[in-house]
Amino acid sequence: MGVSRIFWDTNLFIYLLEGSGDLFHRTQQVLARMAARKDELITSTVTLSEVMAKPLELGQRDIAVRYERFLSSPGVQLVSFDRDAARIFARIRTDRTIRPPDAIQLSCAATAGTNLFITNDARLSQKTVPEVDFIVPLEQAFL
Repeated sequence: MGVSRIFWDTNLFIYLLEGSGDLFHRTQQVLARMAARKDELITSTVTLSEVMAKPLELGQRDIAVRYERFLSSPGVQLVSFDRDAARIFARIRTDRTIRPPDAIQLSCAATAGTNLFITNDARLSQKTVPEVDFIVPLEQAFL
């Protein structure tokens, strides 16, 4: 089996970086399985901005820097919301049940040619996005 390109929605990084509870452990398991399979971990620059926002709001610059460092590490590919992603975003947003931040994430995943998009938003798993093979909630992410 070849390497898979797996896109993590923001919430998975928050679970992993905050480090407690069942969601933390589940996210750790998924990451360990991905590492064993040598899968590619992908997310967007939107994730970077979302994980940094709360620490910065609380004056916790050191935590924001730690998050940025993690998302800039060699094991994580950051995809920008560019012109191609904007075109896909426009098509995704024709479905008004998909919120703009989710549509941005899905459009970035599509431009990256994602095999699997993992989120903790189960309603997104009911959606179909060209260039994203599967969208699954975290609890169903069996790699």
